[in-house]
Amino acid sequence: MAYIHERPEWPHFTWNIESLAGLLATVRHKQGLLLGRMGALGFTVQAEAGLETLTEDVVKSSAIEGERLDSTVVRSSLARRLGIDIGGTSPVDRHVEGIVEMMLDATQRYAEMLTKERLLGWHAALFPSGLGFSGRRKIIVGGWRAPEAGAMQVVSGYVGHEKIHFEAPSAERLNQEMAAFLEWFNAPLELDPVLEAGIAHLWFVTIHPFEDGNGRIARAIADCALARADNSPIRFYSMSGRIEQERKAYYEILERTQKGGLDITAWLEWFFTCLGRAINGAEETLAAVLLKARVWHYANQFPMNERQRHVLSRLLDNFSGKLTSSKYAKLAKVSQDTAIRDIKELVDHGILKQSQGGGRSTAYEIAVT
Repeated sequence: MAYIHERPEWPHFTWNIESLAGLLATVRHKQGLLLGRMGALGFTVQAEAGLETLTEDVVKSSAIEGERLDSTVVRSSLARRLGIDIGGTSPVDRHVEGIVEMMLDATQRYAEMLTKERLLGWHAALFPSGLGFSGRRKIIVGGWRAPEAGAMQVVSGYVGHEKIHFEAPSAERLNQEMAAFLEWFNAPLELDPVLEAGIAHLWFVTIHPFEDGNGRIARAIADCALARADNSPIRFYSMSGRIEQERKAYYEILERTQKGGLDITAWLEWFFTCLGRAINGAEETLAAVLLKARVWHYANQFPMNERQRHVLSRLLDNFSGKLTSSKYAKLAKVSQDTAIRDIKELVDHGILKQSQGGGRSTAYEIAVT
């Protein structure tokens, strides 16, 4: 069996534009509607929506690779770098900072040339200690795969019963392969940038130039191309977030394409429909951001101490479960009596309302709708 990169016509991809035209037009229409709606909402709401989307992108892109990041730490790192006040920051995590640095470089500098130096910098950012490991094996950080590392295979299953899903081009081919990819990516735009994003994702992850981190960098490259499509550094939809939800289908279509011919119509169909669902999902993010804006607009009419502002901020940022006086006391680092007084004031102002229970088990939720 020949992999796609072993075929003589590689990397001259083909696709059936008649099959794709309707899907591409639909996605572009959705992008336009979303950008138009966001443009009418003002800078503050745009910045908040962009922050939520980038947070999801960073967290979910790592989750696809089986790595769990703390969304609060990611959001804090992004807010700090973007100059957005979120009412307190989380401790700095060097690993998270590196991933955030890569994502911001890809989306904020979307119009700049994508170079070997930039890609090596992104890879080094994923492994900020300068040391990287794939399983227990030490890997090269900030450099292409070396010949002595052996074949680069995507494998699943137990030892002795492994299934090889894909084998990348040999390390000896990487300089030539990456030079061709970068020349194409940086050439004057001839294709629709959404189409380019789908091709770039597949092309890069097939070359697999690094020993680890290829998937995350491939998705960052796709995000760079999608930022070009939007002509905006602010992200309002998360492709990585959607891919994480459809992870099984993502790996299946990727494997089929990499074991197929150079006609990548099926891959592009999946990419466009997945992107469309990602844009649809932006409505949920936007609804949360608009609710937050309404709550703060109402709450700022009343005097609130820093404890109350801190807890309200946490309630609006994916708070888990219901707020009780005990949880309030823990979040605000105060006594139970102080927590009860603070909550009563927020209820009297109409910011919170009782949602269930009584006594110490009484729970509260946001009253503003």
